[in-house]
This record gives sequence, C-alpha cells and structure tokens, in this order.
Amino acid sequence: MPKPCRYWLMKSEPDVYSIDDLKKNKTSCWEGVRNYQARNFMRDDMNVGDWVLFHHSNAKPPGVAGVAKVCRTAYPDHTQFDPKSNYHDPKSDPDNPRWQMVDVKFVEKFKDMVTLDQLKAEKKLEGMRVIQRGQRLSVQPVEKKHFAHVLKMAAAKTEIP
Repeated sequence: MPKPCRYWLMKSEPDVYSIDDLKKNKTSCWEGVRNYQARNFMRDDMNVGDWVLFHHSNAKPPGVAGVAKVCRTAYPDHTQFDPKSNYHDPKSDPDNPRWQMVDVKFVEKFKDMVTLDQLKAEKKLEGMRVIQRGQRLSVQPVEKKHFAHVLKMAAAKTEIP
C-alpha cells in the first residue's frame, strides 16, 4: 500500500548549499543533520515523492527559496565517519550509524524568495512550525494547507496533489 505524501521544510545555509546549487546538481544528499528529532523525521517519516520547501537559513533575509522532492529514503550519513568533515561524529558506530540523510531533487526555484517576515505576517500560516518562536529544527513537517499557501505566495509553477 503506498504511503501518503507528506510535506516538509528543510533548512540550509545558502553559503553552504543553496537552491541554486541544487538546481545545478539536480539531486543531492541532505547530509549533516545532527539533531535527533530532525534525524527521526528523515529516518522514520520521509518517503520518496514527499514535497520539500527549501529554506535558506542564516541568510539576509532568511526564507523559502524553492521546492524540492525527496528522491531517496534515509540511509547512513557518510560524513559522520569522516574526521575531516564538519559533521564528523566520533561516537557514531559504523555498525549502528547514529545519523541518517535523504536525497532530494530540484523542482523549482522561486522568482522571489518568500521571506521569513512574509511568512510570519501571513495569517493563513498560523501554526506553521518555522514561524513559531524557538523553532530551529533544520527538518520539520509542514501541513499541506501551509505548503500550498507558501506556493501561492511565491507565485510558484509547482502544483501539489
């Protein structure tokens, strides 16, 4: 039985990996997640075909820059074992990896980013995690109605089922 489509917001610092990088590469692994709750979302809940709002964090201004889709379910994040990586975790065991990643593929870059301030000002997005105080998760679920509204705000070409 097919799993229901889910919707996500995934944050990346644009100077590390941007929507333009994903557009150029077409697909990419989403490595370096080192928060257990975010890891669990990827490991336990993400499926191929799930939709992703690609959010630029630590940017001026921060905001949603485009859309991607999950194209590979969770598998061990190789960077946890690489001592030269910023994401190295010396406590992670190769026989029981602590950290996971998924692969995403490019769908669309928005003509104009939907800024975090615009998201916060939009009454129809009330309850969306990314606009809640103290919500810093790099991977977080998004309700379908919120996802669709962000697409509308961006005048996106992408349509979700």
